[in-house]
This record gives sequence, structure tokens and C-alpha cells, in this order.
Amino acid sequence: MTDAAPARSLTLQAPAKINLFLHVVGRRADGYHLLQSVFQLIDLADTLHFDLRTDGQIVLAEPLPGVAPEDDLCIRAARLLERAANRPLTGVTIRVEKRIPMGGGLGGGSSDAATTLLALNHLWQLGFKRAQLAELGLQLGADVPFFIGGGNAWVEGIGEQLTPLQLPRRRFLVVHPGVGVATPAVFKAPDLTRTTPSVIISDFVRAASASELFGRNDLQPVAERLEPAVKFAAQALPGSRMSGSGACVFAAFDCEAAANAALQGLRERNALPAQARMWVVSSLDQYPAAALAD
Repeated sequence: MTDAAPARSLTLQAPAKINLFLHVVGRRADGYHLLQSVFQLIDLADTLHFDLRTDGQIVLAEPLPGVAPEDDLCIRAARLLERAANRPLTGVTIRVEKRIPMGGGLGGGSSDAATTLLALNHLWQLGFKRAQLAELGLQLGADVPFFIGGGNAWVEGIGEQLTPLQLPRRRFLVVHPGVGVATPAVFKAPDLTRTTPSVIISDFVRAASASELFGRNDLQPVAERLEPAVKFAAQALPGSRMSGSGACVFAAFDCEAAANAALQGLRERNALPAQARMWVVSSLDQYPAAALAD
């Protein structure tokens, strides 16, 4: 009996994340900010298709509007892995069905990059360990190692220090107000809080078990000043919080019916501008592509 032929194509979901809180606790000498956060996976996801080629070329089918192919994080991830392999490879065509809003603070680009590293490590049979892929991923963005890690996590440092967390299953209503927020502008803002006292995991776990909001998002006041539509969305959705550097805000619910009722209420009140988008999503425990690595 012969071994099955190696796979030549893969289709994978690349889900988003939300920051249940985000504190800026300091700043390194190189300018990078030190954070504490909890990242929770949600089932709002891009779909990525990978098809091996025979000509060695790395090709992005249907580039995203306004993003040059060579700047796309999927292409950058593929080329980074190609350089790390340091040997001729078969090439690949990557096609992205984009659902996670760009500039939304949900980590869509980082998730796409992480799935690309995991998928191509498998298709190209490179044999890199997950820790090695996470180290490569950090060159693409601070959130990439989280997705490669495979599960929900307490996050520290610049985003590379991960402690796995078991989180209660929740439903969330996620609102994108129809604008993007420039992450560099948020972190460069002079009024950004950079000295929030550090917290400990056990405090967060106690709050989460009681379904209580914990901490805050230190980036939210700056994002709301830069883009007032973010503040408008947060005020329209009671109990909400911004994710990442914005622009999405979210609120947690114990059941889908409650989340759908909140969504319907926003629609009936015309509480948001026409360009806003809303999703009722579920939390996830595992990152789909992580099963491809050790």
C-alpha cells in the first residue's frame, strides 16, 4: 500500500479576534508599546484558497482594492516562508474571500497571514514547528503569533507573549461604523494612555466567570477622537467596547436571541449610518488552520 499523494490545494477559514480588554502598560526603548489584553476568536472569518503551481510563482488572485499585491499580508507571508525555506518551491496561487472588515481592529490581515504560513508550511512540506512559524509571523505583525498559537489567550509584551485561556462561550454583536482607524495614528497620539497598571490573569478570570466587563480599551478614547463615528457606534450599542485600535465595537451576550434582539433594535432605531455593518457572531475555542502544525 502506497502513501497518499501530498495535497496540492487547501481551503481554510481565517477567523477574526476581539480584544476583551486592551491596556497599554508601558513603552519599550524602540518605541513599541507594551500591552496586556485577552484575545478571543470569533467565527467572523475570511476564506482562503491555496492552489500549488508548477512554475514557482507566488500569485494573489483578485487583489484587495487599494492594496498592492506585494503589500498584501498573504503574499508577504508566503515570501517570508519561501526565504526561510531557502530552497526552490512549487509556487502557489492564493485567493482571499474577504469578510472581516479592513481597519476594523479584528485582526483580519494578521489572521490571513497566519493561515497562509500554516497552510503553505503544510502544502510545501517544510516541516517548520509552530514556534518557528510564530517567530516568522511576528515579522509581519504583532497579532500573527496569537493566531498561529491556535486558541484564545492572555496576551502581553508587544503581542508575542501568550498564555492559553479557556473562555466562556459567548455571542457578540460586532458593529463596524463604516470608517477605518489608522493604527499608527492611534499609537502616536500624545494623549494615549501608556501607564495603565499591570493586572493579573486571575482578576480577569473572576470577572469573565461572572460575565462582567473587565478593564477597558486604552486606545478607544484616541480612536473616538480621530474618528467620531467610532464614538457614535459605541454610544448606540450599550455595554460595548472597541476592539483593537478600532474601528469595530462589540457587546457580549449570553445567547444568540439576545444578540439578534440588540441588532434588530439598532436597525429599528436607525441608530447607525447607512454604511455601518453588523454581525452576530459566536466565540471560537480553536483556530482552524492550527491543526496543520505540531
